[in-house]
Amino acid sequence: MVQVREIRADDAEQWRRLYRGYVEFYQTEKSEESYDLVWGWLMDPDHELGAYVAEVEGRLVGIAHWRPFVRPLNGSVGCYLDDLFVEPEARGSGVADALLARLRRLAAERGWSVVRWITAEDNYRARARYDRIAERTPWVTYDMRPE
Repeated sequence: MVQVREIRADDAEQWRRLYRGYVEFYQTEKSEESYDLVWGWLMDPDHELGAYVAEVEGRLVGIAHWRPFVRPLNGSVGCYLDDLFVEPEARGSGVADALLARLRRLAAERGWSVVRWITAEDNYRARARYDRIAERTPWVTYDMRPE
């Protein structure tokens, strides 16, 4: 049985294991300092970044990092899902669905207008699931680096 709950301070080691898996999945690198920074944000009650974890029999098997974002054109606030990761052994067992359902409830509880996220074009397995529960938008995403 999957239990989704807010992240806690005693989840640090298991969160780091899962977040490393996420970073490796997207073939990127993070310094130890950046892991510490993100963990600090998650533990700061005044920071906008929040997290849910999925737990099965005392073991964390999934994480979702999220934050509110304003939507001026829409005149509302939405929920942006920054990171969603389920360890490989738990994929297909409903963990991602449970995390996304919890985010959907959070958005409803807070009166947010949408839960939004992006994924890699070649993340076919996840996209197949997302296509069943959410609407793919026509927007193309760009990143511009500060000078």
